[in-house]
Amino acid sequence: MSAVAAIAVPRAEAIAMINDQLRKTGTGGTIVVTRGVASLSGFDRTALLAALAAYDGFDAENDPHGERDFGDLTLCGTDLFWKIDYYDPGLKFGSDDPADANVTTRVLTVMLTSEW
Repeated sequence: MSAVAAIAVPRAEAIAMINDQLRKTGTGGTIVVTRGVASLSGFDRTALLAALAAYDGFDAENDPHGERDFGDLTLCGTDLFWKIDYYDPGLKFGSDDPADANVTTRVLTVMLTSEW
């Protein structure tokens, strides 16, 4: 009899995979922009979503825990930050377990660097 063993994924990688899904596909959470970003001359939501999906600038400085929950990019000639936060399903409290998509609501916020 052969059995296929489930391979345990390290916690940070499990979180990173769910974060990547939101960032790359827009599913598994909500993507919001601040007023500052929305008011940029030439702001294009489609271009922003493409830039988020293509983002691969993770390093020890912006991703020290390996969760791929923060980054920086340039849009409309303006430097931006983006950050994923983890909330309970009711969006009232922080999530008890960001590695569990069933108990976590993700919000990816894109902001001007001056809004950080």
